Amino acid sequence: MTKIIWKNTDIASPYLTEKEGVPFLKYRSLEETGIVRHGFSTRAGGVSEGIYQSMNLSFTRGDESWRVTENYHRMAAALEIPYESIVTSDQTHTINVRKVGKSDRGSGLTRPRDFTDVDGMITDEPQTALATFYADCVPLFFVDPVHHCIGLSHSGWRGTKDKMGLVTVQAMQKEYGTNPSDLLTAIGPSICQDCYEVSEDVIEEFSASFAPNLHEKLFFRKDNGKYQLNLWEANVQVLREAGVPDPQIERPNLCTCCNPELLFSHRASHGKRGNLGAFLMLI
Repeated sequence: MTKIIWKNTDIASPYLTEKEGVPFLKYRSLEETGIVRHGFSTRAGGVSEGIYQSMNLSFTRGDESWRVTENYHRMAAALEIPYESIVTSDQTHTINVRKVGKSDRGSGLTRPRDFTDVDGMITDEPQTALATFYADCVPLFFVDPVHHCIGLSHSGWRGTKDKMGLVTVQAMQKEYGTNPSDLLTAIGPSICQDCYEVSEDVIEEFSASFAPNLHEKLFFRKDNGKYQLNLWEANVQVLREAGVPDPQIERPNLCTCCNPELLFSHRASHGKRGNLGAFLMLI
């Protein structure tokens, strides 16, 4: 079995489970609401080969389409969500959040999407499964157990700089009356600060988006002139700004780049990889 490198062994979330021969990660706080099914895929349990081995969920990176389709069927069975209910995002590092529902089901799988440039989705309709994709960027899960609505968003460095987490919360407030203090959130597996070296131009943009008193927590400069950026802490700060109570923000605890045998990592593989998937559905 692949050895997992956890960032903090004292934290019990997320946890790795398996069903139908497909291993995936779950967050206890989301599971305990009793109103959603969710999960974050690993590399294992699929049929893809080579650099895509084996649970690749991307149709656009060169893998054979039939293999990707079979992977989706396996993932859906493991998560107990209907394959035809899945709505896939069209991620282009925006902060565009789309309200989706019954009419969107199957988008990107059973039929072409009728939308583009969507990095986040929200819904209050049961049996509409949201799906977003990763290989180092940050997944953000949102569950409102009061108004029975959910959100799922992709937040890379650009999305984090532009505060995708805040934008998603605001969309849920507008559409469903969500009170941020009721939200249960999780920051999914993604690249950790130790692995994420960035250039000065990225830091200049980050510096403008976050208060100066947070800069020390978010990045530091190295002797080579590069910086190490903490996307995990940045997204914690964004969710706090949105009004989510700190105890209701689950941390990732699992770095994609530190675990290249378990998870796809763009940086660890130098771009030769498939995609992981985050899934969230109201029951």
